[in-house]
Amino acid sequence: AALHTLKDRGLIYPCFCTRKDIQREISSASNAPHGPDGPIYPGICRNINQQEQSERIAAGTPHAFRLKTDIAIAQTGPLTWHDNDAGAVHASPEIFGDVVVARKDIPTSYHLSVTIDDHLQGINLVTRGRDLFPASHLHRLLQALLGFEPPAYHHHDLLTGEDGKRFAKRNKSLTLRSFRSRGFTPAQVKSLVGWTI
Repeated sequence: AALHTLKDRGLIYPCFCTRKDIQREISSASNAPHGPDGPIYPGICRNINQQEQSERIAAGTPHAFRLKTDIAIAQTGPLTWHDNDAGAVHASPEIFGDVVVARKDIPTSYHLSVTIDDHLQGINLVTRGRDLFPASHLHRLLQALLGFEPPAYHHHDLLTGEDGKRFAKRNKSLTLRSFRSRGFTPAQVKSLVGWTI
């Protein structure tokens, strides 16, 4: 339903690019702009005409859907969001360029899913790691486009190992369970993340 809303407002387009297509285009461009997640999508599929889009979709060509971020920003106007540490933050979703809102393999993206999930669940405070601070700029834009009230945000510091890399489940890093088993108290764990009360 959210994708239909965005489509009806002329804010999304199908992207048929593979990762190789995108990398090749970026490599051939000098000074390709970069965002929080790396090089910004160069807009290869943005201006494909409606007929070609329809033909390629009907033929079963795998595609994602991307947000026309500049047009979306023009429709919403300036936006802000509140972070418990940073205060009022001017939303700058353009740092992501034309971001994917529906992937090729599943009918949504992380960004669209969490925005809708938070709204449906009545979340009024989103707490997540500081590494996701930039994503809040984009989520604020999606909230405005879909008519959702923005929650407040708190982006906590990340726990890192001696190598400076953040702990992550995929790396079998330390977990709360492992801290408990080693005798850490809740206060000690809170201290590790800089939580002062």
